[in-house]
Amino acid sequence: MQIGPYQLKNQLIVAPMAGVTDQPFRNLCLRYGAALAVSEMLSSNPEVWDTDKSRQRMAHAGEDGIRSVQIAGADPDMMAHAALVNVQQGAQIIDINMGCPAKKVNKKLAGSALLQQPELVKAILQAVVAAVDVPVTLKIRTGWAPEHRNGVHIAQIAQDCGIASLAVHGRTRQCMYKGDAEYDTIRAIKQNVSIPVVANGDICTPEKAHYVLDYTGADAVMIGRGAQGRPWLFREIQHYLETGNKLAPIEVDEKRQVMLEHLKNLYALYGEYKGLRIARKHVGWYLDQEAQRSFRADFNRLETVEEQRSMLERYFDELVKN
Repeated sequence: MQIGPYQLKNQLIVAPMAGVTDQPFRNLCLRYGAALAVSEMLSSNPEVWDTDKSRQRMAHAGEDGIRSVQIAGADPDMMAHAALVNVQQGAQIIDINMGCPAKKVNKKLAGSALLQQPELVKAILQAVVAAVDVPVTLKIRTGWAPEHRNGVHIAQIAQDCGIASLAVHGRTRQCMYKGDAEYDTIRAIKQNVSIPVVANGDICTPEKAHYVLDYTGADAVMIGRGAQGRPWLFREIQHYLETGNKLAPIEVDEKRQVMLEHLKNLYALYGEYKGLRIARKHVGWYLDQEAQRSFRADFNRLETVEEQRSMLERYFDELVKN
């Protein structure tokens, strides 16, 4: 799949997820085979850029792979300015968020709320594409409600405005993350535009990735929640797409190494206080099984880096013994 001058090595992309796809997580996914990892959503409002959260999202030192930065907002001029600032700071692709269903984003008429206003969508896309000399991509939902799936129309606007590729989540804004993703709209979008189309939604296994690619005709799949606590999912999917066979489950020692490295990088990026708290949710995803519930409860009470590391080491030592 080609995005502007960038040829992706395969059909696997990491979806942007606020509070999840920070640099440590993106780099892990890239190492395990993802071709592209899109950053967390950044507001186009410069008044909020002078915060630790925004500064971390706008920093690209130590970034692996192609630097794709997602921006969100509803004002064409502010979106264009945000795109330009991020390109000046190292972004190689600008991604526009018109897919987030969160109330705090939608109440500002940003994210997937924009799908109700095709003319504003057009104005934003035109402004951003004109402002930067890097590829601009777009992420949308299939519409704003099941009875208002206008994804094909929005996709055609995107193509006309010079959008380099389009990612589509197979739910409407109203659906949030409930129910099953539907792929008929994504298939219709692919049949009605010539730009690359990326399918997103409920892709959690190698078999599902293969099915969605085959059914929709999409150029790639974008994987979000399925990779939380499983960055090696990209390796498993790529192997299945290439061979038709499933890889054996990840070995305990490799999982230990991945988790400890992930936590180390979280501490380095956020500092001990915030890093400890962010580490808790990632460990919860890595160990998301009923049997680990008591472990997670104890882990979430720990207050130092060393305590977290030691508890994880003991956990894996016990796994090896058993």
